[in-house]
Amino acid sequence: MTDTSHIRNFSIVAHIDHGKSTLADRLIQVCGGLTEREMKEQVLDSMDIERERGITVKAQTVRLDYTADNGETYELNLIDTPGHVDFAYEVNRSLAAVEGSLLVVDAAQGVEAQTLANVYQAIDNNHEIVPVLNKIDLPAAEPDRVKQQIEDVIGLDASDSLEISAKTGIGIKELLEAIVHRLPAPKGDANAPLKALLVDSWYDAYLGVIVLVRIIDGKLKKGMRIKLMSTDANYLVDRVGVFRPKQEMVGELGPGEIGFLTAAIKEVADTRVGDTVTEEKRECVKALPGFKPAQPVVFAGFFPVDTAEFEDLRDAMGKLRLNDASFSFEMETSAALGFGFRCGFLGLLHLEIIRDRLEREFNIELITTAPSVIYHINLTKGDMLELHNPADMPEPHYIDTIEEPWIKATILVPDEYLGAILKLCEDRRGRQIELTYAGSRAMVVYALPLNEVVFDFYDRLKSVTRGYASFDYQMVGYEPGDLVRMQILVNDEPVDALATIVHRGRAEQRGRVMCEKLKDLIPRHMFKIPIQAAIGGRIIARETISALRKDVTAKCYGGDATRKRKLLDKQKEGKKKMRQFGRVEIPQDAFISALKMDEN
Repeated sequence: MTDTSHIRNFSIVAHIDHGKSTLADRLIQVCGGLTEREMKEQVLDSMDIERERGITVKAQTVRLDYTADNGETYELNLIDTPGHVDFAYEVNRSLAAVEGSLLVVDAAQGVEAQTLANVYQAIDNNHEIVPVLNKIDLPAAEPDRVKQQIEDVIGLDASDSLEISAKTGIGIKELLEAIVHRLPAPKGDANAPLKALLVDSWYDAYLGVIVLVRIIDGKLKKGMRIKLMSTDANYLVDRVGVFRPKQEMVGELGPGEIGFLTAAIKEVADTRVGDTVTEEKRECVKALPGFKPAQPVVFAGFFPVDTAEFEDLRDAMGKLRLNDASFSFEMETSAALGFGFRCGFLGLLHLEIIRDRLEREFNIELITTAPSVIYHINLTKGDMLELHNPADMPEPHYIDTIEEPWIKATILVPDEYLGAILKLCEDRRGRQIELTYAGSRAMVVYALPLNEVVFDFYDRLKSVTRGYASFDYQMVGYEPGDLVRMQILVNDEPVDALATIVHRGRAEQRGRVMCEKLKDLIPRHMFKIPIQAAIGGRIIARETISALRKDVTAKCYGGDATRKRKLLDKQKEGKKKMRQFGRVEIPQDAFISALKMDEN
């Protein structure tokens, strides 16, 4: 057990791509956590998808030993956090487990939207913050401008910020000294009853659930009986260890240390993140203030392309759920797509990553329905329903009001693209809250309905600003809106997988686009097919797919015109009958293309 005055716990917070994972690699390398041969890029990003997209999805932790210039050896516990807005809850809980943060800012790009969001979370957790300017070796680096920006935008004193290059190793030694001398040591009483914060948990095929804990008071030893305070479940600790970044077993963990335990826990769902771990016999008096559980904000349906793969999909989702407690799913059926699942996600990136992992790790081809958000429906009887799926919406005469979720979006954008951003936000029913400047960049804060953001807002934002805007949002609550359910009818039959909830003012435009799209996607049949968008009983848009025709008059040459007329009328009757009894087959790829939101 290490003396607490020689422990430093810190996390790295930054915007996407400002070099968090590279800095973590360099610190591991300098402190000798891995040999040269074992080093690879992004050591802590273990998932294929993380390495491929160059993003961090799961927060990872590592313990390093560092001998400072004063000859003392310090134990450094580093947590590498994700930078993307969808994984903000991972950042939140990592920050609760440490006392200090390195604020990493790209010396060429400067402060971005998520830099702000993450640094404010660190300030809320009373962290000591050390500003670090990374990528100092780039020709475009402007350290003085960025220091000024940190002071103007965030309000932190940047005069003693460190200038480093995580890639080449410039300034890493000075950074380690700053961690030791400028970050506070943890406090804790080794003789008090055990009190530990459950930071994360994931599933291992051999050991069961591995639980990452930060010890606040007391000691955690192998063979101890522990209790999880939120579920009152008791377990016997099998092993206790730390990550350096490889697993290494230790005898015990003391106050201020971060490590892991295994205790034959079967399901990750049993270990709630933010829970307090204590001794079964000597309980701590008060549980730690847990942090808010991750709330899914975006919902979409996942259906297997091949219906025979339904059970495989269920198993695959169960396995992903083991490692990602923020992903939730329940079964649903659809007349058009068969059996599938309604899944909840933290955002669109989260949805993409889960979908990619299902297709890549489990080889299941999926159809994803249009993403939607949770609506609150106040019924005339006075009850309130939570609506996840537009197909389940009650009839209009039972509904008093519909409320939709709103977010507060912060967008940082270079001056020349400001007009395009304002137009985009106004088109999406946004309300401007404030507009300020930090140097040559504008910071726009808008209130926006989440429904308008989940479709393709992020893609549009990136395309109108050529990728220069950065975007961060938080939920602010529900507001009543004039919302209606738009259904798509193909040959007079509603297709439930294409039903969406839209704002009444936007319904006509969206319905027209959807009908035009389906007209191109559905193959022609022997009879003509009407495609209609409807709100209740009112048709708001229509397209018609013309019928395939056979020339029935080919065998008539000359003779009376009534012979031709008779054949054509007979054909017409046949078409009418066909349309009455014929079924329109909508091919799977038509669904997938129709559900991908268009560019307009």
